[in-house]
Amino acid sequence: MNETYHKNYSWILNREMEHVVFGHGGKVMFAFAPQNGHTYDFANFGMVETVQPWIDAGKLMVVCVDSIDSETWSDEYGDPRYRIELQEKWFHYFTDELAPQYVNDENRGIVTGCSMGACHAGIAFFRRPDLFDTLISLSGVFDARFFFHDYMDDLVYANSPVDFLPNMPQDHPWMDWYRRSNIIICVGQGAWEDDMRRDAGAMDEILTAKDIPHWSDYWGYDVNHDWPWWKKQLPYFIGNVLGDPWA
Repeated sequence: MNETYHKNYSWILNREMEHVVFGHGGKVMFAFAPQNGHTYDFANFGMVETVQPWIDAGKLMVVCVDSIDSETWSDEYGDPRYRIELQEKWFHYFTDELAPQYVNDENRGIVTGCSMGACHAGIAFFRRPDLFDTLISLSGVFDARFFFHDYMDDLVYANSPVDFLPNMPQDHPWMDWYRRSNIIICVGQGAWEDDMRRDAGAMDEILTAKDIPHWSDYWGYDVNHDWPWWKKQLPYFIGNVLGDPWA
């Protein structure tokens, strides 16, 4: 499996940022690790290996993205405005600097992640469906209050799909993009999944009310918020999106 490491200066974040690419061609999938995760976490915990058949067949290329979660979402005792301004810069680093190297509005990509990584994926998809045509959210939250609690401003709102999606008008241009996409929201019903199950249910209701096709998949009561289950879920959904890797 081809592996290429990249370290580039971000003019938006004013720092060097890393990403690593697995594969040599095919559909581009951007992958985000759980909270405070970094570039190689998605691979080191075995997630890339689960989709290796599609990578080896040239049908999938995985781009693992670095985060600055410890300075933004996770710094719950820090100044909330500073945190969300920095998070917004990270979002624009990803959507304006990194992602356009691999995708565009004629060749959109997949965004995926587990836990906090699914939060990143969901925000990226719902804010920029011109870049991404598939969301595979595994145990994600969609409500920024999970990290910002009672604090709300324009940028927290913009990073909270459960808040901005209900207010999006039916004639908003993103609506057509959503309806031409694959939206998959998966959550277990076992340990440590209560908040994620709540947000999955909220998104199910919002998307249904907006007449946006989506797949809300609730796995069993033995399915916990942990890597062994995410390693089963990701190849299952990739198979549904891309089909048999050797067909």
